[in-house]
Amino acid sequence: MTITLLSLLASPDGQGGGMAIFLFQIVGIGAVFYFLIIRPQSQARKRHATILSALKKGDEVTTAGGIVGKVKDVKDDQILIESGTATFVQERSRIVRVGDQVAPGQ
Repeated sequence: MTITLLSLLASPDGQGGGMAIFLFQIVGIGAVFYFLIIRPQSQARKRHATILSALKKGDEVTTAGGIVGKVKDVKDDQILIESGTATFVQERSRIVRVGDQVAPGQ
């Protein structure tokens, strides 16, 4: 399919293949962006979601703000965390570390 498309872009006398080269460069840049930026971010998001879905009572967690504590209760998207003598509610998505598992990109 790609070879057919490139042959259609080439001129019949063999000159002026600039459009085919340009198209090849655009496809190459798109592939680089996909494999170096989009795909790793997607995998990191999935791994972080897996870590957060396995969160349970008694786990030691670290929040995005740097607070370390133990999980006292887990609700839908909120976690009750005990740190020292304080107890507070934190959004599940703001947890960056559970036990020894660090969320990707942190």
